[in-house]
Amino acid sequence: MPRTLRGHGGSTSSRRTSGLRIVWALPTPGGPGDFPLLLRTFFSKDAFRDDSRAARALWTIRRKLGQLLGWDGPDAGLGSRVPTLRDRLPEDLRNAPSGPDLRELPFTPLYLLGDEFDAEIANRTMHGVLHLSWVPDHADVYRGQMAVLVKPNGLLGAFYMAVIRPLRHLVVYPAMLRHIERDWRGPGPAEGAAGARLARGSSPKSGIAACSASLA
Repeated sequence: MPRTLRGHGGSTSSRRTSGLRIVWALPTPGGPGDFPLLLRTFFSKDAFRDDSRAARALWTIRRKLGQLLGWDGPDAGLGSRVPTLRDRLPEDLRNAPSGPDLRELPFTPLYLLGDEFDAEIANRTMHGVLHLSWVPDHADVYRGQMAVLVKPNGLLGAFYMAVIRPLRHLVVYPAMLRHIERDWRGPGPAEGAAGARLARGSSPKSGIAACSASLA
């Protein structure tokens, strides 16, 4: 049974969850036990290989800037610039399995439950959390849900996040969702829109509230 948002009144629009940038309904209809399949699909190598020229160009520019300006160096990430959030989570989440091995990606797993997973990322511009969960949609159909929490790092981080915000929403996220939908459905034409941005008051699952409180 989904737990309620801890200490946040169940709403992502509360002041304490001001770092929550976006919540997406993923185009991944399935049964109640399909959360492991969502994780495999989301973190597959193909899911991060984008066919969109615009998205590929943005990732290339970001990678080059990071190399040039030292945004992604060892001294800019977890355990150096910022401590991991895992040590500040509630005891039940700290004792949970950390989740899949993401060493080929810039994320570090935080915890894995039967229907939710969190991973964190940090660099010179921000400290963020990616939250995936498996939620009822209608009747006996479930779907994935993605939430993103970001805490900018000072003036540089705030400026950088403001500059890339429209690019993320117009290019990066839509391209990623199209990949997820195509991988989930398999070959053939996609049915319907590739994911949907949820209303600001939509509630992600419980563990993200604990991460939000720790990130604040």
